[in-house]
Amino acid sequence: VQLQASGGGLVQAGGSLRLSCAATGRTFSSYGMGWFRQVPGKEREFVATISRSGSSADYADSVKGRFTVSRDNAKNTVTLQMNSLKPEDTAVYYCAATPRLWASDREKYTGWGQGTLVTVSS
Repeated sequence: VQLQASGGGLVQAGGSLRLSCAATGRTFSSYGMGWFRQVPGKEREFVATISRSGSSADYADSVKGRFTVSRDNAKNTVTLQMNSLKPEDTAVYYCAATPRLWASDREKYTGWGQGTLVTVSS
């Protein structure tokens, strides 16, 4: 599966952004999906994951209650709604696909999008 993320930009602290990830291929619903983020000099970190059907999701503690992941298997898309953004959320955000039901470990992901930059100003 090939992935293309979009929706990043500059937002003030407390604001919201909605990231989207479009997937190509007819087997999108066979993949668990995840969002990760990375800042220069640091490892790519887990943000959120959603199961193949979209019935289950999990989040990093740092974003729980603020971010919501969802997917539309009919449209081959996965979305990350980010609310109450903080300057520490600034990063390049990546969507990724795993053959597992879902996963928080980046090593379990086999397909990655190109990343979209989110900048949160204080």
